[in-house]
Amino acid sequence: MDKAKIFETIDPSRRLFVGAMTTAIAAAGLGLGRSALAAAPTLSSFGSLKQVDAGVLRVSYAEQGPADGPVVILLHGWPYDIHTYVDVAPLLAAKGYRVIVPSLRGYGETRFLSAETPRNGQQGALAVDVIALMDALKLDKVLLGGCDWGARTACIVAALWPERVKGLVSVSGYLIGSQKLNEAPLPPKAEQQWWYQFYFATERGASGYARNTRDFARLIWETASPKWKFGDAVFARSATAFDNPDHVAISIHNYRWRLGLAQGEPQFDALEGKLAAFPVITVPTFTLEGDANGAPHPDPAAYAKKFSGWYRHRTLDGGIGHNLPQEAPAAFAEAIIAVDRA
Repeated sequence: MDKAKIFETIDPSRRLFVGAMTTAIAAAGLGLGRSALAAAPTLSSFGSLKQVDAGVLRVSYAEQGPADGPVVILLHGWPYDIHTYVDVAPLLAAKGYRVIVPSLRGYGETRFLSAETPRNGQQGALAVDVIALMDALKLDKVLLGGCDWGARTACIVAALWPERVKGLVSVSGYLIGSQKLNEAPLPPKAEQQWWYQFYFATERGASGYARNTRDFARLIWETASPKWKFGDAVFARSATAFDNPDHVAISIHNYRWRLGLAQGEPQFDALEGKLAAFPVITVPTFTLEGDANGAPHPDPAAYAKKFSGWYRHRTLDGGIGHNLPQEAPAAFAEAIIAVDRA
């Protein structure tokens, strides 16, 4: 049975208490029933997807659960897709939640409405996409969960639009960045982990990713989750999302923008200015980390103070890697329910 490390923030003193206990004890402490979650059926796929025009996109999304349930929006990262949550969604749907899992710009069947729209992958653009989706679906306030790019996006939405977010679950914690921050060099071992970011900074890298997208993505999966035995069929199910005609452009722009090698859109300048100040997140938040995350990620202690409200952190043992929601779906679902009850 895997262990969990619980960082619990107690108001008003904001003291941080650290303890360790088994997963079963942690679940019981949150008022959750592992057996109740595990009883929900798993899915081989999401089946038929829905589409809605939202902002500059026609967003493709999966939906599970009752139409009148509390809404959860789950955001995937790179190079993954909506199947990051294929086992999380039925767990939450069985508990009465309406679960919406959109394909981000550049993934799956999500498309730009205009050929003239810049294929922009900067963090502010992805966050505005989420607000546009909520507006299009007439969702006033939602629970947000994210991993990788999706975690950064969820953090941004929670930080800048807290009135729209009931609670947040973020894998690897506070991931809001800035071009200024990324100007500073890291120690060599840390820089080595970002090899693909530097590769993408070159035209050779852009051409290489376009030519070898699936092989590249699989390599990232294997290095980011070295103990996850996902198999050919699981990878192939997600890899079709990378056939999106804008996938390569969005991916390359995202990493070049981070390094200041590509311009963003002026309409996001004010938003990026706010993010460069690294705003504190006030909504109830649960951060998660896997003990075998092979991707670059901050230490949980480094970001705990960026969450000023109800806050918990849990590190999962047992070889859980970067794609935590797909590798440990019950733990992710438990965290969503916990922030809803906070």
